[in-house]
Amino acid sequence: MTEPSCIRAAAGDERRGAGGGAGGGRRGGADTAIIAKPKAKTQRPSLYKVMLLNDDYTPMEFVVHVLERIFGLSNAQAVEVMLTVHRRGLAVVGVYSFEVAETKVTQVMEYARRNQHPLQCTMEKE
Repeated sequence: MTEPSCIRAAAGDERRGAGGGAGGGRRGGADTAIIAKPKAKTQRPSLYKVMLLNDDYTPMEFVVHVLERIFGLSNAQAVEVMLTVHRRGLAVVGVYSFEVAETKVTQVMEYARRNQHPLQCTMEKE
């Protein structure tokens, strides 16, 4: 949706009415027009949920470490999220713009692979 913004445009030089000419002020109606310009509204970027998936092989301590290191959670928050993943099969760790979510998923997957754990991380549009 667009909203018009109004701009005043004066015919001729705007400086002539600034105190130096006859009458010392602006002229009325005929020299002034209002031009309406559509103002584009920007949309907020889509958000994506980053989720950790449960598996039977990744140690709980490693999951807590990943949550602290990559997602910046406190130890208490990380333990809570890890237990949610363990009990329910998955948990939303955070909601981010596409680029940030994609980076977080890649970081988790690469870190887990380097440490020889099958931990899975995925993202989906909110």
